[in-house]
Amino acid sequence: MIDVDIVDPHHHLCDLRAGYPWLEGPAQRRYHGNDLPLRRDYLLADYLADVGSLPVVASVHVENGAADPLREARWIDGICGRGLPQAQVVKVDLAAPDVAERIAQVASLASVRGIRDILNWHPDPVYTHRDRADLMMDPQWLQGFSHLVTAGLSFDLQVFADQLPQAAHLASSHPEARIILDHAGMPVARDPEYLAMWRAGMRALAGCPNTVVKVSAIGTTDHQWSVESIRPIVLDTIEIFGCERAMFASNFPVDGLYSSFGELYAAFDEITQDFTTAERALLFAGTARTAYRLI
Repeated sequence: MIDVDIVDPHHHLCDLRAGYPWLEGPAQRRYHGNDLPLRRDYLLADYLADVGSLPVVASVHVENGAADPLREARWIDGICGRGLPQAQVVKVDLAAPDVAERIAQVASLASVRGIRDILNWHPDPVYTHRDRADLMMDPQWLQGFSHLVTAGLSFDLQVFADQLPQAAHLASSHPEARIILDHAGMPVARDPEYLAMWRAGMRALAGCPNTVVKVSAIGTTDHQWSVESIRPIVLDTIEIFGCERAMFASNFPVDGLYSSFGELYAAFDEITQDFTTAERALLFAGTARTAYRLI
């Protein structure tokens, strides 16, 4: 039984009537696996059913690839304040010519705390989200990033392990920005060479004090996960960033492909049994409250 509050800082909702291109058309196998089970409405009632009796006292909705991100943001803003979620991270294309206007629109919504512009690049089209590897160094994208910072919003950073050195450069070059690394840097391989690269990149990013990390997408990067298979990833991430800069998150419903919500949080609970109550309170809730200004 988890003996501390839970704040889930990364989950999604979906109303298919609004249009979600990644959940339409021919079925595709992506790094998260077979997306057919995700091609359904996933509303607040569905999320609450997955949470069950766990002590989730607050949550953060993260954009879910909607065709119209502003429409999605307004929908979630209307839900916030009536229970879960309390806040949201919205999608803005930071390289868009009208990025300043887009950021102003979403920043006007009371529930918005941050922006996500997924940057995952990989030579394998099954893995990649973008058509180029160097967006974090592109002047137009960086101009959009500066508007985000000026608006007082955080940035949810989603990249693969080999992009972490670029991410560290972004963070060190913009110490005024609040950067939240999604999914523990997405270690999609487990061979020693890859994990050494992942750890080095994580240390480089953690060296920037304006960064925090979510321990999430456990099943997305390890489809057959067990407590023992994820233990090194979880503990290494916490060791590198520290409890005050690390937080557990569900990534539901995507990670519902590989476990129940309860099984996922039971794994986090088991892995951290030797931590102090204060450390567990940070990992399960405290860091998320601070990162997303829920306090």
